Amino acid sequence: MSRAGGKRKIPFLKNGVAQVALIVEDMDKTVENFWKLFGIGPWHIYTYGKPLLKKMTYQGKACEYKMRVALANIGPLRIELIEMLEGDTVYAEFVKKHGYGVHHFGILVDDIEKAIAQAEGAGWTVTMDGAGFGRDGDGYYAYLDTEDEISVTLELDERPKGRVHPEKIYPPEADES
Repeated sequence: MSRAGGKRKIPFLKNGVAQVALIVEDMDKTVENFWKLFGIGPWHIYTYGKPLLKKMTYQGKACEYKMRVALANIGPLRIELIEMLEGDTVYAEFVKKHGYGVHHFGILVDDIEKAIAQAEGAGWTVTMDGAGFGRDGDGYYAYLDTEDEISVTLELDERPKGRVHPEKIYPPEADES
């Protein structure tokens, strides 16, 4: 029986998938293509790393990494594009193993510490996390080692109450608000 299968219940899974994330080679080109081909956007683009992220770990150890993130919604589903910039990350592992493409499904949680404890109780470990990207220093995400079991990584996402202003919005005219 799988770790999460059978009669075992993992409470945060009842929330369903709130986000699909792809690792991309060229953020600007991909954002433009999603807008032109599908009308998906506007895209809010951020660079995650110091100083925006206050805490980062990879494989259980404090570290530093940097990536660009673009966020847009299709109805209630958020699409996230990630472009790797610096450091050892789960993204680099994924690209080495699979190439670019769908990396994770995001699950919204109200209390990430509690959700991490539930995940660990189900046999999943945190592979990478980051915290502090919200306007008030809140916001926390944690990736779980679930790929071998369900063919995709799960991300626990405790969204911040407010986001900092994005460094870029695409298309540019969407930034006029």
